[in-house]
Amino acid sequence: MKVITNTGDYVLLMLRVFTKPQKGRIFWQRLLDEIQGLGIESIGIVAFISAFMGAVVAIQTAYNIDSPFIPLSMVGFTVRQSVILEFSPTVISLILAGKVGSRIASEIGTMRVTEQIDALEIMGVNSANYLIFPKVVASMLINPVLIVLSMWMGILGGWLAMSAFGLVTTTDYVRGIRIDFQAYTIFYALLKTLFFAFIISTISGFYGYKTNGGALEVGQASTKAVVVSSILIILFNLVLTQLFLT
Repeated sequence: MKVITNTGDYVLLMLRVFTKPQKGRIFWQRLLDEIQGLGIESIGIVAFISAFMGAVVAIQTAYNIDSPFIPLSMVGFTVRQSVILEFSPTVISLILAGKVGSRIASEIGTMRVTEQIDALEIMGVNSANYLIFPKVVASMLINPVLIVLSMWMGILGGWLAMSAFGLVTTTDYVRGIRIDFQAYTIFYALLKTLFFAFIISTISGFYGYKTNGGALEVGQASTKAVVVSSILIILFNLVLTQLFLT
């Protein structure tokens, strides 16, 4: 029953969120601030994790090629497919759900418990639109950029690992990256990213906006936002994969 109630509250809140901003200039300023806070500040962790995960995938693949009939170019091919199809769009989105989602929920939740949202409502401001809408738009704009960066860093990390340990030559690695490349896989990954960005920003905004109580409840709202966002990302990953890759 609680799931149904929360779903209804979520839909009603989104109807308030997705309306025309009351003041366009303020919206654009807030959008730029959110791109900085939600996206630009996440570049470091995205690049670091992607590079090392790409290196791990490359090393594991290279060590598991124990047949002379399997070309070493399969290392580059495996890294490319793993990074583009699954690791970058899904795993990085899960990481962003923890980093960005908790930030959104705690920020809005703190404003709720300190009655700043009530003050906005008294002034005639659509607080849901003012607080959540710029975050949603910013996430859907910047997350695909982060995912493309993740793809590049993952493949680069794999190459650096192969070069450092002398497992695969650069020629073989690059040949593997180019084998049977289909641009549709990039489109598929970025499409998933847009769905996941929407889930992270709206779910986190919802739990933050509905916070009641004090500091303890803000922490609980942040935890719920991360957990629910992660679960939905996993579920929609399965649905989208079934729709677009079969």
